[in-house]
Amino acid sequence: MRINRIAIQKEKSDSIDTPDLSLMNPLISKYKGKRGNLIPLLQGTQSLYGYIPKEAFHKLNKEAGIELNEMYGVATFYAQFRLSPVGKHIIRMCHGTACHIQNVTAITEALLDHLEVKDGETTPDRLFTVETVACLGCCSLAPVMMIGDETYGKLTPTEATKIIKEIKRNELG
Repeated sequence: MRINRIAIQKEKSDSIDTPDLSLMNPLISKYKGKRGNLIPLLQGTQSLYGYIPKEAFHKLNKEAGIELNEMYGVATFYAQFRLSPVGKHIIRMCHGTACHIQNVTAITEALLDHLEVKDGETTPDRLFTVETVACLGCCSLAPVMMIGDETYGKLTPTEATKIIKEIKRNELG
């Protein structure tokens, strides 16, 4: 039996996906040649774009002289660094003990189903990114989620979904 392979088509890159690398010039000028510059350069780059684009790694390699493998090693080791774009609103779902006992898993699943993404993914409109975290430190409010700096507690799947719908309505409104 012969199996025909399906060719994977790459999506066309739009202007949103092509970062303006010139924004990095002041950052590179500030840290170039300085000892211990790797993490500040990665942090600064991420603060510019919300993540560290692949093109930024190449620019840092070429202009700051940092090896690609060294940068990727640090960027993949530390959880603070992101290698793909995130949504405007980052939803952090607490999966600590108190929230777990209060069935945060059902709430997380309801949000993931509603947004049609998996944990750690960003919606196609780049409005939301959902992340599960170990603890948000709000155990008395369990189950808890944070969206940006706003904390929502004592949630149910319906309430959590309603909050997301309201944010989306305000964004589109």
